[in-house]
Amino acid sequence: MANPTTAGKFIVIEGLEGAGKSSAIALVRDFLHQLNGAEPVCTREPGGTPTAEKIRDLVKQVSNEDPLCDEAECLLMYAARAQLVANVIKPALAKGDWVLGDRHNLSSLAYQGGGRGLLPLVQAVSRATLGDFAPDLTLYLDIPPSLGLARAANRGALDRIEQQAIEFFERARDTYLALAAADANIEVIDATQPLEKVHADILAVLKQRLVD
Repeated sequence: MANPTTAGKFIVIEGLEGAGKSSAIALVRDFLHQLNGAEPVCTREPGGTPTAEKIRDLVKQVSNEDPLCDEAECLLMYAARAQLVANVIKPALAKGDWVLGDRHNLSSLAYQGGGRGLLPLVQAVSRATLGDFAPDLTLYLDIPPSLGLARAANRGALDRIEQQAIEFFERARDTYLALAAADANIEVIDATQPLEKVHADILAVLKQRLVD
């Protein structure tokens, strides 16, 4: 495979529940390994550092005694993200490593901003914690919420966010698509297609965007 155009890029996979992020991440990881001769640094959000993983547990688990309010969810997401960016992602990029992320800021804009209706808060906290830091390329796997949630239910028990009403995910999807339409660094992949076609589309984008 040809050499990458530059070193140290940050690639992110996004999508609603059931969109197929796990298989896409495996595909992209293998592609980047072949491209660069080294495994990318793989992260997930929320999570990716000891502190951020503790926050992930708080965000994902259902608590009837002390339900997590929407604003607290948003702030916790950014606390975890700030830890990950400062302690893992930026140091890796500074060394010239490639980073592959399972979700990043676009998730909060879609889920907490669109789904929860907290877009002004999300945008303000994003600016305060991330500034102009952003992925070099985001692959958004697009799927209707009804199909994605059906797939997710087949995997087993749903976490707190996965248990939200379908209208929540419809608002999140609308936000994803609107943001993707306005950002040249976000590529939309039709995740309703057969897996082989989804993967072929992902590889086509990677080759176009990352290979000389």
